[in-house]
Parts: sequence; structure tokens; C-alpha cells
Amino acid sequence: MSKTQHKVNIIPLGGLGEIGKNMTAFRYGDDIILVDAGLMFPEEDMLGIDLVIPDITYLIENKDKVRAIFLTHGHEDHIGALPYVMKQIDVPVYGTALTLGILQGRLKENGVSDENCHVIKPGDKVTAGAFKLGFIRVNHSIPDAIALAIRTPVGLIIHTGDFKFDQTPVDGQVTEFNRFAEYGDEGVLLLMADSTNAERPGYTPSEKRVGQTFDDEFRYAKNRIIVATFSSNVHRIQQIIDSAIRYKRKVAVIGRSMVNVVNISIELGYLKVPEGVLIDIDETTNYQASQIVIITTGSQGEPMSALTRMANNDHKKVEIMPGDTVIISATPIPGNEKLVSRTIDNLYKLGADVIYEKSNGVHVSGHASQEEIKMMHNLVRPKFFMPVHGEYRHLVKHAQLAQSLGMPRENIVIGENGAVIELTRKSIAIAGRVPAGKILVDGLGVGDVGNIVLRDRRQLSQDGIMIVVVTIEKNSCRIVSGPDIVSRGFVYVREAEDLMETAKEKVEMALDRCADNNVTEWSVLKSAIRDALGRFLYERTRRRPMILPIIMEV
Repeated sequence: MSKTQHKVNIIPLGGLGEIGKNMTAFRYGDDIILVDAGLMFPEEDMLGIDLVIPDITYLIENKDKVRAIFLTHGHEDHIGALPYVMKQIDVPVYGTALTLGILQGRLKENGVSDENCHVIKPGDKVTAGAFKLGFIRVNHSIPDAIALAIRTPVGLIIHTGDFKFDQTPVDGQVTEFNRFAEYGDEGVLLLMADSTNAERPGYTPSEKRVGQTFDDEFRYAKNRIIVATFSSNVHRIQQIIDSAIRYKRKVAVIGRSMVNVVNISIELGYLKVPEGVLIDIDETTNYQASQIVIITTGSQGEPMSALTRMANNDHKKVEIMPGDTVIISATPIPGNEKLVSRTIDNLYKLGADVIYEKSNGVHVSGHASQEEIKMMHNLVRPKFFMPVHGEYRHLVKHAQLAQSLGMPRENIVIGENGAVIELTRKSIAIAGRVPAGKILVDGLGVGDVGNIVLRDRRQLSQDGIMIVVVTIEKNSCRIVSGPDIVSRGFVYVREAEDLMETAKEKVEMALDRCADNNVTEWSVLKSAIRDALGRFLYERTRRRPMILPIIMEV
């Protein structure tokens, strides 16, 4: 056995030090498996960017070694990058029925075949190269979530995926505590566990608590009820439908992703909806307001989502009426707070009664809090530990929790994206790096927008652009016509004629100087225009617009 065969390399390509784009590679010799392939949504300064996916350079360079991809659940931050990955790496993809049902919709949108997708369920076993995997049912804010038991020639690795311990889950499918305990008895070399709520003391409340809140709100609502939640939270949608049935209301669903997930969930049997309860949004006018519930997307205040359009009086089918009850059943993702606040304000202005997170009980997390995290550690009793899924402070907090349970500090590794973590029977340590980072998706372009393009977009958004068009005589470089100046996002030209006239004079002076010195290089001429104009505009306005000189010869 060669020396390399005594170790497993764990390579996080996304999901550490951030919330989103979860992706981890496991390598033993010439075999690689991948767990999850998620995306994250753009940060505020990523202007015009639609999605962010992990850099998969390492996987492409080793594509002949990749044996399979395993999915823990169907959230975008775990499956969203798969259409892009599967275009480049053709290997089997394993996931539970709902996970693959949601994924197949994404693949179809992107023109990717789903024939390599294989449905698995808790208790199944799959072999991929040197790895043998078992699947354990866990609770999360989407049905059909699983943890992975990864058997390697070095030892057993447990990857929890996203989890919480819900003692009263909506679908009655409790986490398989006994399976975790059995693996713990057998001996677990490494635990990789969800850290999202590692800062939160106590236990995460049961999803059923939200159902009780819905019941209370539905009981007292006099008019129409509109509930916004994540489209993937099928248990939440089930509870909305249950409350609607209890109070004899019809349910309409709007928002593209919501409609897709509801249809897939009904088809696969994850949503139980009696005949005649669901109606088309156009049919709601046939009923009194007190007989209607609308389930919609937009709980994060996304500008193009259905709820935000309603709040802006801009939705084709639904107009907010005074007396409507709007329930926002989600917590704002960090960075979305302003968007959500604006939506709530606009709904209040239109006369709606808005119930949101601060009013308590309309949302619970899908992630384990500190006491559940401790229980996971005590069930599994691993030799080594690596916190995953969370911002850096969450990983550190989770490591501290593990230490409080008696785990030696040297047995814990806090990784980062791109780190190669070497695991042997006796040690765990960071042993190198591979390329990792963010690939930006803008429209159909994947990775063609980088830092320089973003920097230009930022400058355009802050100070605007000024285009200078001038025609010069080829030999003498003297101005024949122009300069003409076009401004966008800098100043309103008609109200800044003096500024524009002086700007033209500065351009003429700069070109005259070049002509006097027999300078004919276009790059030098453009640079001279840029410098002279940039200096003048900054002195007069303290702004730095992007300056684009266009020179024509005659």
C-alpha cells in the first residue's frame, strides 16, 4: 500500500466562512466523491450578478477521478450549482426523491439531462470508488434531508448535512437518533457538523409551533390572508394548507419557484392537499376575501418576487386591500433586512395587517441550536471534529462547544474554502491548498464577470460615465470636429452647460499640447484626455466618473 493510501483528503470548495455554496470533495487515492454543490446569492456590491457558485477548477482538473455526487437535501445552497457542475463533470448524482425532484426542474431550465440522477432513501447503501456511503434521516426545514455516513479505508466519517432535532416533525419522520448512536458505538473517526446556529443557546423550536401560530392568526383574520415563505419549506406550506382547510378557505399559490415546488411535492406525495382546496389565482375573485389564502414567494423582500410586487402595487393579479393579513413566515437572511423592512412598510401603507418574525411564532429555524449540537456530538462521539456550514464565527463557536464536551483542541480543525485537510487514523491537519473561490454568474455568462468588471460597474454606479468624442486630422493631430461630450449618471447636461463647455476646453488644450509635441500615439492621446478631464472634474465636482475617450481620424 502506497503512502498516499493511508489518508483521506477533505477539500471544502465552498460553505466554510460563509452561508451558501456548500460543496466538499473527499479524496482517497484516485477516487473523489463530492457532497453537495450549492450556490449563494450575490452580495450588495456584486452589481448585476445573478448567482455565485464555487470555483470547481480542482474537480475539472481531476474529473477522471470523480466517482459520484451526493446531495444532503434540496435547498439552493446545496444543489443550486449542480446544473453548472454537471455540464462539466458527468458522474452519477444521488439524492432523496424530493431533492432530485427539485433538482430536475433546475436541470431542465438549464438544458442539462437528468438521466444520471439516482433516488436513494435513508438506510440505503451506495459504493463509489473506495467510499461506501450510508444515509441517515434528519430533520430540517425541507423534507427528505439526510446525513451521510462515509466509510473510507481510513475510518468512518459522519457528515450531518443541515439538521435540527425536531421531536414533533410535521410529517412524523423523526431524526434517526438510533443510527447516529450505532455509528457512535462502532467508532467515528471524524464528525463534520452543521454550525449555522452554534451561537444560539437552547433548542430550536419544533416546526409544529409555526402551525399553531397559523391557526391562531387564521382564526382571527377577517379578510384575505397572504403568507410569504421559502418555496422549499414544504412542511410550512403543508401547515398553511391545513389551517386553510380548518377555517374553510381556498388556497392559491403564486411565485414561479413556489408553484414548481408545490407541484413537485404534491406529485411525489410530500404535500397532502384534498381535492378542491387549491385554486388558480384568477379564481380568487369568485370567492369572498374571508375565504381565500394566498401562498407566495418574497419573504426576503427580493425586488422581483411576488410579495414585493404586491407591496409596490405592481402585481398583475393581486392587489393589497385594506384589512388583508400578510404573514411573513421567514427570518431575513443577513443583508436582506432593509429589503424586508421596506416591503413591510409598503404593506402597512396599503392598509394590510403585517405579522412578521418579531411578532414571534411565525418562523422557526431549520438548524440545530447549541443543545442539539451537543446531543449530536454525544451520540456520535467522534475522535476528530470539523465544523462546517457557517460563517467563520459560527465555526469557531462550534469548535468551542466541542471542546466544552471534552474534545481536545488538537483534534479539531477549522478549515476554510480551498484547504486540503488530511485525515489519518491518528491525526487531522491542514496540509495544503487547492484553487477555491467565487465564480459569478450573470445571465448566460459563467465566470466572465470578474473583479475588474465589478469594479467598473461600481464606478459607473457611483459616479457615472463621460464619453468624449473627437475627430482629428491624421498627420497633424489637430482637432477637426468636436470634442462632443456625452454624460450618463454624472450630471444632467442641460443644467451643467458651463461645466461641459469648460470640460471641452480642457480636452482641446490637452490635444493641442500633444499636437505641439508631435504626439500621434492613440493610447497617449486618450490618456492625455483622461488625465486632463479627470483632474478638472474632480476639482469642480469631487466626483470621478469613468471617462471614455473616442478618437476618430480623417
